[in-house]
Amino acid sequence: MFSRKSKAERTAAEAWDYLSSAMATAGDNARDAAGSTATKLADRATSVSSRLADQASSTTSALAGKASSKSSKLVGKASKKSSKLADKASRKSNKLAGQASSKADEAWARANAAANALAGRRPGLPWGLLIGAGLLGVAAGWAAASTVRAALERQAENEELELAETAIVVTPNYDN
Repeated sequence: MFSRKSKAERTAAEAWDYLSSAMATAGDNARDAAGSTATKLADRATSVSSRLADQASSTTSALAGKASSKSSKLVGKASKKSSKLADKASRKSNKLAGQASSKADEAWARANAAANALAGRRPGLPWGLLIGAGLLGVAAGWAAASTVRAALERQAENEELELAETAIVVTPNYDN
């Protein structure tokens, strides 16, 4: 019927098709998960990535046992590619989860601000910012005062030196 070589090549081609399909499914699953909340997205991405990695690993090991030396090389390449793609999908899912989390936090803060505005409550003063600005002003004032004080001291020293240089010393004459 078929030679061993063609059967091995066919088995490797089937493995590659299966892994490509699994990675396409992982990409679709990651895109679908992007619309959900951050925790659902992270859980789903972890689950999909784990499941795909398990499927790829089990498929790769099963096919490697059936294939000849040439198909072993192809299966090894397929395994590496699927691992890289699964890692890439996992990183993309984690990135999307982080973005969804920050957007959810912003939406929560805006919803609270809107509810407070509808209730007639004014937003609180930004005390941290006011205290920070006050401390910055105190530091700038202290630096300016120190600089002016040092300049005045130098000016007073220079005036004393000038007076000392131009002073006439008068001594009484006791000879008479």
